[in-house]
Amino acid sequence: MIDAIEQINAVQRHVGSRTLEAGEARVSTLSQTYDATIEDLWDACTNAERIPRWFLPISGDLRLHGRYQLEGNASGTIESCDPPHRFTATWEFAGEVSWIEVRLTPVDNERTRFELDHIAHVDQDRWAQFGPGAVGVGWDLGLLGLASYLAGDGSGVSPEQSVEWSASDEGRRFTELSSELWGQASIAAGTDADEAKAAAERTTAFYTGTPAP
Repeated sequence: MIDAIEQINAVQRHVGSRTLEAGEARVSTLSQTYDATIEDLWDACTNAERIPRWFLPISGDLRLHGRYQLEGNASGTIESCDPPHRFTATWEFAGEVSWIEVRLTPVDNERTRFELDHIAHVDQDRWAQFGPGAVGVGWDLGLLGLASYLAGDGSGVSPEQSVEWSASDEGRRFTELSSELWGQASIAAGTDADEAKAAAERTTAFYTGTPAP
């Protein structure tokens, strides 16, 4: 049985930056080691029949330079692909373009490390308001879905259960902890501690629909 709080602690989070042609970008990174071979994890992350089992329904042409659409969420273009190790894609949502990079590294014959970078140009006001948790909490939920799916025993949280679960006490605690840990990652990257904590509280309020303190 997957414990959602244990799942939070299984993920490593890092906040950094990257220089792109358009200027400096913020990078939010998550990583987790899964009990899966690199071939199986690659297939789970790139196969249009399997992605909806842990993330969102997806349509489009899932190959190099193809376009994809996640139902009710982002769309984009697959910019590079090196199976079963790495792919990059644009992440186009609400009129803005950012980028994702997914890397898979075998730990041993039965375990694989999953690492995701979300790279975005974020204006200072928005960063001050929400910090990295704005995208980080959503990706934490995605990694929870992937862990649940790979468990293969019906434990954890499936996409069909996600809305109801997110409103539960456990789901709300998961969001709070995710926000707090992204706040800590922001502090480690040099953000003032009080500012990072306030941004994390606003992120929690956004995801849970409760008033910010």
